[in-house]
Amino acid sequence: MTASPNRLTAIVVGALYLLLGIGGFAVTTAIGFVEVPGGLLLGVFEVNGLHNLVHVAIGAALLVAGLAGARAAKAADSAVGTICLILGLFGLFVVGTPLNILAINGADNVLHFGTSVLLLGAGLGAERTKPA
Repeated sequence: MTASPNRLTAIVVGALYLLLGIGGFAVTTAIGFVEVPGGLLLGVFEVNGLHNLVHVAIGAALLVAGLAGARAAKAADSAVGTICLILGLFGLFVVGTPLNILAINGADNVLHFGTSVLLLGAGLGAERTKPA
């Protein structure tokens, strides 16, 4: 199963995001679903219910694709990597504004950009077919 860099990346990142999403619900029980400021996950990442739901969806999508096969993992790594890039860019502009419905902070932006680099690197760079 781990012979494919895309499968390994999808499974590991998917499991981490799923754990972050589920763990986030533990620190956001006393706040509203889209409330800002949110709760602090691991003392660093600001999250609310909607942000946790996004992490769970990302984690589940990557895990399912990673377990399905290399082709699905490659597609998921590329797609979710692009979504994380967009989320990171979104975070740069909404922190400190009323549009910040995901309760994003600077640490979240670093996580989203880092995840984007990792997933896009695997999705676009690994397992490339060579022309005949």
